[in-house]
Amino acid sequence: MRVVRGFSREGPGVRPVRDLEIRPQGGPISAEPRINDRIRVPEVRLVGPNGEQVGIVPIAKALELARESDLDLVEVAPTARPPVAKLMDYGKFKYESAMKAREARKNQAHTVIKEIKLRPKIDPHDYETKKGHVVRFLKAGDKVKVTIMFRGREQSRPELGFRLLQRLAEDVEELGFVESRPKQDGRNMIMVIGPHKKKAEAKAERAASRAAETEAEADA
Repeated sequence: MRVVRGFSREGPGVRPVRDLEIRPQGGPISAEPRINDRIRVPEVRLVGPNGEQVGIVPIAKALELARESDLDLVEVAPTARPPVAKLMDYGKFKYESAMKAREARKNQAHTVIKEIKLRPKIDPHDYETKKGHVVRFLKAGDKVKVTIMFRGREQSRPELGFRLLQRLAEDVEELGFVESRPKQDGRNMIMVIGPHKKKAEAKAERAASRAAETEAEADA
């Protein structure tokens, strides 16, 4: 909202008038395309229900064809010259579009970053345990942030951490790749390993594996 202050010149002298409020015009812009009688242009480039090019026709003719076909005339490219309109069942089109969007959201899988912390002089048994966690995370399609924590005099031996990270990357190279190379961050050294398989692929494989196990148990 914008306020405008002015003066009135009615009568002797000049006197201030009441502030005027200028309110923005119009409402929210609709994301819905224009259909049927809401298409206010003299002519359109018409596309048939199966994608065939009908050509440029007067809007009245396009609406007549829509009524004869028991379909809607939908403006699909309003900025074209002339605008492009298509004959379709708009209600069915909206329903199918909504279902596709819902299915896409359902199948969408977000990559999660897991974190594993190691010490430069880690015990062999502990290393195998930590590596097992990294393997499990990568198989699930998750990224892994590996952090080497230096304490005391260990800070003067960063090569120990680098070699440990390099060893871990080589041990899991069949499942993941080094997405972010080792770098020093204060007292820590950090490396990120990304999975070769996407989250959705890993999820589908686990589901297939569970189904196979269930079937095998049923046969047994």
